Amino acid sequence: MFEFRLAVCNEVFEKRDLAQSCRILKQAGWTGIEFAPFTLAEDATTLSAQRRREVREIVAGEGVEFVGLHWLMVGPAGLHVTTPDAAVRRRSWEYVAGLVDLCADLGPRGVMVFGSPKQRSSTGGSTAAEATQRFEEGIAGVAARAVERGVTICLEPLSREQTDVLLSLDEAAAMVARIGSPAVRTMYDSHNAIDETEPHETLVGRHFDIIRHIHVNEMDGSYPRPGGGHDFRPVLQVLKNRGYRGWVSMEVFDFQPGAAKIVTEAGAYLRDQIAQLL
Repeated sequence: MFEFRLAVCNEVFEKRDLAQSCRILKQAGWTGIEFAPFTLAEDATTLSAQRRREVREIVAGEGVEFVGLHWLMVGPAGLHVTTPDAAVRRRSWEYVAGLVDLCADLGPRGVMVFGSPKQRSSTGGSTAAEATQRFEEGIAGVAARAVERGVTICLEPLSREQTDVLLSLDEAAAMVARIGSPAVRTMYDSHNAIDETEPHETLVGRHFDIIRHIHVNEMDGSYPRPGGGHDFRPVLQVLKNRGYRGWVSMEVFDFQPGAAKIVTEAGAYLRDQIAQLL
C-alpha cells in the first residue's frame, strides 16, 4: 500500500532542543526531519565528527529519519555562488562541497535543496544569464562529490520576486539534463512555484522522473491548514499515481503560531488531504 513520507523542516522549532523537536513532530505524525544548516552552527561545515554522530544518533534515537538539508547558503557571511569575484565564488562552492559531506554524515541518501536566492542571484554587474551559467558550472563541479557520498542535490526553482537564476521547473529540468549527473535532480515547492503558468500537477507529472523532493506550504509561506487557500491534492494525486518514493517536507516561514501548533494542525490537514486521494 502506498504511503507518503512526511517530514518537517527544522527551523520551525527555532531554539528548541533537537530531541524534543523530534518528539513533537513524531507525536504529530511526521516521520522525517530536514535541517537548515544554520540551525546546527553558523558554519555547519565546521561541526566536529563527534557532533555529527551525536545529531545523527539523537534523530535516530527518537525514531525519526534524517531527510537532508535546505537553506544551504544561510550561515557564514560573504558567500555567493554566482558572483564574478572568482575567489568568493570558489570559497562558496567549497562550502557547498563541505555541506555535501555534512549531509552524508548525518544520514544516508540525503537531499540538499539548493534554493538560497540571495546567494545565487546575479550580482556585481553580471547578467542573469552569466549568473545562471556560473550556477550550473558550480553544481556540476560538486556533482562528483555528491555521487561519492550518496547525496542528491536538488535544484529549486524560485519566483522572480526572489531571484533571477532558475525560475521554473522547465529551466531546472534543462539544467539537470545538461549536467547529466545522477546526483543532480530537481524538486517542487508549492510556495516557490507561484510564477509557474501551467497547473502545478502538470509540471510535476512532466518532470516526475527527476523530481527527488517536495516542499509543501501555503502560497504565502504559512503552514498547510484548513482555509489556507491552497489545494495540495492535485499534486499529491500525481505523486501517488506515479509511486513517488521521496519525502514531502513542510517548510514554513511564519513561526508565530508556535511549532507544536504548526506541526499538529498541518500534519492532520495533510493526512486528510491524502485520505481524499483516489
